[in-house]
Amino acid sequence: MKILQKFPDKDFVILNLTDPQLSDAEWAEGQTPRRVLEYTVNELVARTKPDLITVTGDLAWAGNHHAYDCLADLLDGCGVPWSFVWGNHDQQNGQAEVERVVERYLQHPLCLYERGDAALGNGNFVLLIEQEGQAVQALLMMDSHDREAVIDQNGETQEAWARLTAPQLAWYRQQVAALRDRGCRDAALLLHIPPHAYRLASEAALKDQETRGEVTIAESMTAKPWNVGYEDSIGVQWEPICSYPSDDGVLATIKECGLTTHVLAGHDHRIATMISYEGIRWIYALKTGMGCYWTPALNGGTVLTVSENGLSDARYEYVDASSLL
Repeated sequence: MKILQKFPDKDFVILNLTDPQLSDAEWAEGQTPRRVLEYTVNELVARTKPDLITVTGDLAWAGNHHAYDCLADLLDGCGVPWSFVWGNHDQQNGQAEVERVVERYLQHPLCLYERGDAALGNGNFVLLIEQEGQAVQALLMMDSHDREAVIDQNGETQEAWARLTAPQLAWYRQQVAALRDRGCRDAALLLHIPPHAYRLASEAALKDQETRGEVTIAESMTAKPWNVGYEDSIGVQWEPICSYPSDDGVLATIKECGLTTHVLAGHDHRIATMISYEGIRWIYALKTGMGCYWTPALNGGTVLTVSENGLSDARYEYVDASSLL
């Protein structure tokens, strides 16, 4: 567990980036994807003045080691601690390739990453924010893996997006219990692939699933697209949700344990929504840069504000990089 300090009478600001995902070639000097990413990150840092930067997965493409090193250098240049969870594309070349990146990243003094129990995946660990010795906010950083085989309703084996495993959920319960013992006031779960509850939240909150791709960012900030009881939702869903296809146990586990009030995921580049469902705020992190695929209007970061009582606010910070295209 790594501990960060929050100062009294000052909010602790977390800037989350997601899916930067550039290749070695795209990190070459003068390449537009590199220029867009560097501009976006530097603009976000200048605006938000974060105390911590997190990345919710797909840092680069597996095997593109120059890209991983360039991203680490960019984050180091921000001058604040940074941490991350792995995405599916980070892990597609296997454990040995992940470990090569880990060995280099752990040499960066500002990188707050822990390998965790290898039996649970890559990097399940906790970051804890304290104020004057009091545990204020925990960030549960968890590995959502890549893909797994599932049996569909016809008995056929299909490949699906992965999920947190049963041993991981047991680990989660243990961590929450330990955090409660420390007097922690709030927790957030950060991972890459959204849990199945993101689908349930969307289905409950959006008035019309068929026209969800037509909702504009401006409209999403009003009550117009949202069902009664979900008017505090914001954001757009311009592509289908890519999660495990059925109940993965995450929602039930979070409700059982309490403490966690926010879940933050990446993975789907054309979705940026915040929906309160079953007492939890399910947040799609705003895509950062051009990597893999993107929509320029959905470019930027997600800002989490921690007060002395825990996570008090979450918002999107959009960055217009059109002048670089």
